Amino acid sequence: MNAAELKVYLGDNLPILKTLPSGFIDLIYIDPPFNTGRVQLRERSHTDKTGNKVEDETFGYQDSFADFIVFLEPRLIEAWRILKPTGSIFVHLDWHEVHHVKVLMDKLFGRKNFMNEIIWSYDYGGRSKSRWSAKHDNILWYVKDPKHYTFNYDAIDRIPYLAPERQSKEKAEMGKTPTDVWWHTIVHTNGKEKTGYATQKPRGIIDRIVKVHSNPGDRLLDFFAGSGTFGESAATFNRNAILIDSNPDAIAVMRKRFQPFSVEFIENPQ
Repeated sequence: MNAAELKVYLGDNLPILKTLPSGFIDLIYIDPPFNTGRVQLRERSHTDKTGNKVEDETFGYQDSFADFIVFLEPRLIEAWRILKPTGSIFVHLDWHEVHHVKVLMDKLFGRKNFMNEIIWSYDYGGRSKSRWSAKHDNILWYVKDPKHYTFNYDAIDRIPYLAPERQSKEKAEMGKTPTDVWWHTIVHTNGKEKTGYATQKPRGIIDRIVKVHSNPGDRLLDFFAGSGTFGESAATFNRNAILIDSNPDAIAVMRKRFQPFSVEFIENPQ
């Protein structure tokens, strides 16, 4: 059993966030709805222990908001309050709303507290014949204090040089640290990591954030928890985490996913 503790809430994240103490959280990561205007659905079929096919399961949610910023702003105000003075927040979006959220984050957290816009680039899926195909997400990183925050440089995973023959043997073998453009595949449809939940993000991306921007024993928060990737990463690396989602399908996925860990599920807290 991992020593880290997870606490998972089913319910509207705003009233739950209001119950958390100020300056309580070391690292926040959120992957909110992207406001694509579509219903996000994924189907999953699998076999049981006897080899019989289990009926398909469908996981999803309506990803459409009349005013996305009005929805998100009070939640980010609470995030600022809850975050420790040395804490960081990562907001994972795509082209639909990232420009509006960047302006909002500058207002709430301060432009001087903006550290990076990380581009997660992937190369998977169909190609458009009418425009350049969109194959990246945007991750905004803000800190509470630009002079005091967690950044564990030695915990950064190394990636291969594009031209290793131009480097010394030692440097080529060690690899280089990533820039603000992160090349990483999506969660493969038939991969072991796949939970079947729509919009699931890969552990490789989340692990990098957890390891570099927090320390063992820290308290982490994801209030759009989805399939629970951030929580699984936190527990794997001995961080405690609070996860919130209003979708019962998300909670069902996390119940299965978090079986190896110490976890408490709280439904519809008053």
